Amino acid sequence: MKAISIKEPYASAIRRGEKTIETRTWTTNYRGKLLLCASKRPKSAISGNAFAIGDLVDVRPMKKEDERLAKCRIYPNAYSWVLENIKLIKLFPVEGRLGLFEVDYNG
Repeated sequence: MKAISIKEPYASAIRRGEKTIETRTWTTNYRGKLLLCASKRPKSAISGNAFAIGDLVDVRPMKKEDERLAKCRIYPNAYSWVLENIKLIKLFPVEGRLGLFEVDYNG
């Protein structure tokens, strides 16, 4: 399954249902299921673990109106990765990487 690492406090905001747009300075043509993983740093209760699965439904240049759901202000070269159907999963350790990466998960 395609996966992405997300730094805190954003990973926890997604987990709480407060954030449905992740932002990046790069885009992807991939759309579909995405395993959401919390980066190892900074340390938190979920660091280094996969915590949810969502559907990546759109990737577009970030707009001012995306700020609320992204939990950040618009910044240069920002892309909004729009997530839907986020479902929490049992935490399990994942060795995160930059960019999209593959994780063996059949959940």
